[in-house]
Amino acid sequence: MHFGLLISIKFPQNILELTHVPLPFSNLKFINIFLFFIGFSGIHTVMRIKSAHIKQQLSRCVIREDGGGRTGRFGGSRLLRRMEICVSEAEKRSCRNAVSMLETFTVYLIETRPLEPTADGRNSSPDSVWRRYSEFELLRNYLIISYPYIVMPPLPEKRAEFVWHKLSADNMDPDFVERRRVGLENFLLRVASHSVLSNDKILHHFLTKEQGWKDLVHETGFQAKADSRLRALNAIFRVRSPNKHLMEVKHYSDELQSYTSQLLRARTRVADRLYAVYKVHGNYGRIFSEWSVIEKEMGDGLQSAGHHIDAYAASIDDILEEEEHYADQLKEYLFYAEALRAVCRKHELTQFELEMASQDLISKKQQREELATGIVRTFSFKGITNKIFGQEAPEQREARLNLLEELTSEGEEAVKEKTAECDEHAERAVTDILQFKEQKDKDLQEALISYALMQISMCKKGIQVWSNARECFLKM
Repeated sequence: MHFGLLISIKFPQNILELTHVPLPFSNLKFINIFLFFIGFSGIHTVMRIKSAHIKQQLSRCVIREDGGGRTGRFGGSRLLRRMEICVSEAEKRSCRNAVSMLETFTVYLIETRPLEPTADGRNSSPDSVWRRYSEFELLRNYLIISYPYIVMPPLPEKRAEFVWHKLSADNMDPDFVERRRVGLENFLLRVASHSVLSNDKILHHFLTKEQGWKDLVHETGFQAKADSRLRALNAIFRVRSPNKHLMEVKHYSDELQSYTSQLLRARTRVADRLYAVYKVHGNYGRIFSEWSVIEKEMGDGLQSAGHHIDAYAASIDDILEEEEHYADQLKEYLFYAEALRAVCRKHELTQFELEMASQDLISKKQQREELATGIVRTFSFKGITNKIFGQEAPEQREARLNLLEELTSEGEEAVKEKTAECDEHAERAVTDILQFKEQKDKDLQEALISYALMQISMCKKGIQVWSNARECFLKM
């Protein structure tokens, strides 16, 4: 039994009608997950296509203007205009750690080559450095602290999550290491394509200098800023006047994480069931092959049919391995949800500091007014002591007035600085998020089309296998 499906993907500006494809009954689960996949675009899920295609797309995105005249997220002076970047290979190494225990880890080779020729017209020589995953983490943490208003591209997962049970979750597994290598390369491409991040000096040292880049990071006072910011972000506080746009982004990021997690779990369950269906085909192939041995007239037809079905059953491993790349694309944007929340949380912290500074300034002004007029408008310990022991001496009162004047002036300056910082953070964050969504929509469109074509190809292959088997049966 077969079913037909007209695949139609709706986007803001156009409708892409792919084709009418007959689908095997066994692939109805894939229809469901694909329709879920498409429906999820309503909350602007961000996806990526494979590393090579992303590199091609990002290298072509020099300056892009949308209808509103905004420069694209990957516009401006970008590092990818001046340098080719790739993570070409991974290598397992072992060494003794601080407690003399043997530690096994993976390092990744970053290769870069300047695109601009040298003074004598010859091509520049390439650079290569080896980096551990922890060094990528240090680079990203530094960028987060230095550019708190940017939606920071996430790193690939350190431990495998949302994998179907036939795949290894070991972080030393060669397939997992290869997928992480692709993810690390995509991280570098996204950072090097960003109009702000790509101009960071430490990023350039990370890509080209084997030694010394960590010293530059520590010289910036990054760790002290990171520790104080982490303590503040972990504190429980509620701002009185949150930014409306960033509050919407915060709710959006929660939905993004929730729906992406549900989709990844659903995809894992469907992968398990599809694997079982293909292995049933493998049983059919074995039965036909064994049956052909005891049949004289039908032996050749049964054996040929068994070979076709065996080949179909064996193809499931390659299919699910390719699907795992699409799962990795979803996982990246599962982690992007946390990056969006981090931008909103940093603005809340800045807004909270502004409100505390404003409250302290109001308190200082009130104290100065009460001291100048001698009228106490609110209950205070100082007012009680004045009533009991009398007013202060004129010299003490004048000294306190001068001190309060100085503190008030400092408080006004602090409020002014915090207001400017808060407004600048909100403006830059909203701009970066809008540009992020524009680029995301383009990635989502390309990824959905690629996913649909893969499903169509898989279904056509299944139909062809059963057509070949049917011809074998008819020749008996």
